[in-house]
Amino acid sequence: MKIARLHVRGRDTGVAVSITETARERLRGLLDHERLAPDAALLLERCASVHTFGMRFAIDVVFLDRHRRIVAIHRDVPRRRMLFNLRASRTLEMPADGARRHGLSIGDPLVFEAAS
Repeated sequence: MKIARLHVRGRDTGVAVSITETARERLRGLLDHERLAPDAALLLERCASVHTFGMRFAIDVVFLDRHRRIVAIHRDVPRRRMLFNLRASRTLEMPADGARRHGLSIGDPLVFEAAS
C-alpha cells in the first residue's frame, strides 16, 4: 500500500492514509485491525460500497467521487452494516468521529499528498 497525507481545504490534517493498490488489499480493508489510530485512515480506490461485517470497531465512511470530492459521510458506522453510493468511485474509512474531528463536509475536495 502507498501512504499519503490527507489535506482538506489546503490544510494538512495530520492523517496518514493507506491507499489500496490491489483488489486483495481492497477486499481485506480493515478486517485484520483491532482498532484504527486517530491519525490514520484507509482509502479504497475503485470502491463504491463497503461492509463492516467482521469489523471490531465502528468507523466513519466517506464516499468520494471521481474528482475526490466528498459525496456522502456516514458517521460512527457500527459492525454488520453495508453501505454503497452510486456517485462514489472511492471510499475513505476513518476511525469513528474522524470526519467531524477533521472538519470534513459534503462537497469538500480531498487531496492525498504522497508521504516522503
